[in-house]
Amino acid sequence: MALISEAAKAPPATGTVRQPTAWQGWRYRAKVASREPTSLIGLLTALLFTYLIAVPIVSIVLDAVRVQFGHERRLAKDIGDLTSYYLDRVFISPVSVDLFWRPLFNTLTVAIGAILLSLVVGGILAWLISRTDMFGRRWFATALIVPYMLPAWTFALAWTTLFKNRTVGGQPGWFEAMGLTPPDWVAYGRFPITIILALHYAPFVLLLFGSALRRFDSQLEDSARILGARRYQVALKIILPLMRPALLSSMILIFAKCLGEFGVPYVLGLPVKFEVLSTSLFRSIASRQTGVAGVVAASIMIIGITTLMIDARLVREARRFVTVGSKGSMNRQNRLGNMRLPATVFAAAIFVLSVGLPLVTLFLSTVMKMPARFTLDNFTLDYWIGTNLNTVALQTGVLLSPDLWSAAKNTLTIVGLASLTSGILGLLVGYVVIRTPVRALSIYLRQVTFLPYLVPGIAFAAAYLSLFAVPRGPMPALYGTVTILVLALIADQMPYASRAGISAMTQLGKEPEEAAQIAGAGWFRRMISIVIPIQKGSLVTGVLLPFISGIKGLSLFVILAVPSTDVLTTYSLRLVDYHYTQAANAVVLMIAAIAYLGTLAAQKLTKTNLAEGLGS
Repeated sequence: MALISEAAKAPPATGTVRQPTAWQGWRYRAKVASREPTSLIGLLTALLFTYLIAVPIVSIVLDAVRVQFGHERRLAKDIGDLTSYYLDRVFISPVSVDLFWRPLFNTLTVAIGAILLSLVVGGILAWLISRTDMFGRRWFATALIVPYMLPAWTFALAWTTLFKNRTVGGQPGWFEAMGLTPPDWVAYGRFPITIILALHYAPFVLLLFGSALRRFDSQLEDSARILGARRYQVALKIILPLMRPALLSSMILIFAKCLGEFGVPYVLGLPVKFEVLSTSLFRSIASRQTGVAGVVAASIMIIGITTLMIDARLVREARRFVTVGSKGSMNRQNRLGNMRLPATVFAAAIFVLSVGLPLVTLFLSTVMKMPARFTLDNFTLDYWIGTNLNTVALQTGVLLSPDLWSAAKNTLTIVGLASLTSGILGLLVGYVVIRTPVRALSIYLRQVTFLPYLVPGIAFAAAYLSLFAVPRGPMPALYGTVTILVLALIADQMPYASRAGISAMTQLGKEPEEAAQIAGAGWFRRMISIVIPIQKGSLVTGVLLPFISGIKGLSLFVILAVPSTDVLTTYSLRLVDYHYTQAANAVVLMIAAIAYLGTLAAQKLTKTNLAEGLGS
């Protein structure tokens, strides 16, 4: 009995393993993380992007509820005290209609109109390219996405070159020069802005809807037709429900882009006081109404973030609509018969209207003394290389203007430095996200680097102005310097650079680094000798994509640039303000050429094609 008692008191068998406590587990993970600098680098980059991305956004939101300089006496409060004055002024005051509600209404009507028109045009073109035997399908698959490769306000300048009337000073438009005066609603405002944005963003529908149509199994249509369904019933009850995620995603992305579009409403809206949210924000900043600008910018951010979160939700739900084909699945082309030639003519007409006519108009305007006079003595190269021109602020052609080359130098310096830094930081973010053992750090870096994509560019620029316009602690005021433009562009382009880095590192296993580590190579040596050489293609992508976007970008620079830091986009916009139409169009053509050739170079280097599969 005693033996049994002693046995009962004996300790548990040695096979039983004690589970570590939470504290011990945390210490172990910290010790593992400390052996390599990955987590430390991740922490430093997280702090950097918190300051460059999260803090500016928080700053402008706080500006909306804090007393700003110049309003202390009116509000009987000190600068920085909490107030609802700016919220009341924007949303419920007598001037709220001009500050917010009318611009919001104009933004919504333009966006809805652009969505509907782009769905009609892009949907028809997507069906013709993806599902029919239209002539030249492969060529049109690439040609019809060119409008999105070019700056949207390129087409706005072409429109005003054609339809400009005497409402605005300067040279007349082509139609007025020929004796036909376009009415204001055609020359400016809601109608032309809607048309241009629809043609510019129709490639979204062409790509998303066209890709979905290409994957659609033709046998589903055949089955419905065998059961007696008519063509419209097949379209309404089979094709459209399965295409709904692609269509909704196109609509939401177009809406988000229209929300932050600045150049087109600026060129075609402000001459007749047609304001959208982006131009209202610009006017508030220009008139130094910082608190009002904070409210408008925060409103644009909230709408933009909500819109793109809905799109992300739709992308997840789209999996329910996937049709999995087997050996019997097929994508059969519909024969157009007698409609084959008219369909090709329609696609060609859209290309001419959205690309050919605007670019030809802009170019001809730069080599003509008087608009719309097609005589030999009216053609000249003065606006390109002329001297002693009869103008006040521009006495030489643009190619001989020191202002152009100063803007070009600023563009290459700012955009080049920001793009190179973005590419390197994007690769580091990808490395940390994939390699760090600290999951919270990986998730945070993913989210914070994607945040600028959810914020329209003009609102993000306003956030930077809010944070860096005045000294804050050891950081001096940066407004008016190259530094603020570089920092803002780095942060704004991080969604593209970080996604390129994450995608690249996902495909790189640990084995090459582990072999080098066994051979005694440190982290920096492994990055220089192994990771960067293997991922050089992704690094080039992470540099080139921000460079292209920065070259044609306007919303960010128009808020933060000053005459001494002019880039090509702001320089051309300044020429527009001076009514130097020919010179402005010449600069815009240069920007469009750089953006288009840069996009082609990016596709060549990455061996991708925006239209891949649509015309196959």
